[in-house]
Amino acid sequence: MLTRRAFAIVLTSLVLAACKPAGPKVDYSTSGIGGPFQLTDSNGKAVNESLLTGKWSAIYFGYTYCPDVCPTTLQALRAGLEKLGPKGRQIQPILISVDPEHDTVEAMKDYIDNSSFPDGLIGLTGTPEQIAAVAKAYKIYYAKTGDGLVQHQSIIYLMDPKGRLARPLTGELSPDQIAAQIGDALRQSG
Repeated sequence: MLTRRAFAIVLTSLVLAACKPAGPKVDYSTSGIGGPFQLTDSNGKAVNESLLTGKWSAIYFGYTYCPDVCPTTLQALRAGLEKLGPKGRQIQPILISVDPEHDTVEAMKDYIDNSSFPDGLIGLTGTPEQIAAVAKAYKIYYAKTGDGLVQHQSIIYLMDPKGRLARPLTGELSPDQIAAQIGDALRQSG
């Protein structure tokens, strides 16, 4: 029989495992990441891929009650963008839900209104079919677990002003590494 402490350790490890990065390896150099989508922003407005046109974007797929990976990654993205100074303000951060059943417009609005997340973070959600379509276009793996959490990949897609993948940034990067990768991509673009 498990002691309370052992039970707590097992339970904690299961919760953390449910939100850890997961999914198949993707060759980002040839995979054609991105494409058309129809989603709803946290103000209830319908948006599509034109949201990405004309500015750099940092797209992250996650969900509002993720216990660890999502908030940690969004906090690191904020810190990385701040390290870039004025250049960091050229990047539009976007969170796309992988849990449309729970991530309503209101839930996304509440979630993105977090001072430790990037300024101007746009939260997007949609129907299960819309989320499946955008996840397929961006080659994001996600799956519900038996306990209601969502296992998903932790990748920030840095998209150029034409809506094309500039580079993927793994969710495990430090703020310094995020700043260096984004700064490098901005320099290479001209």
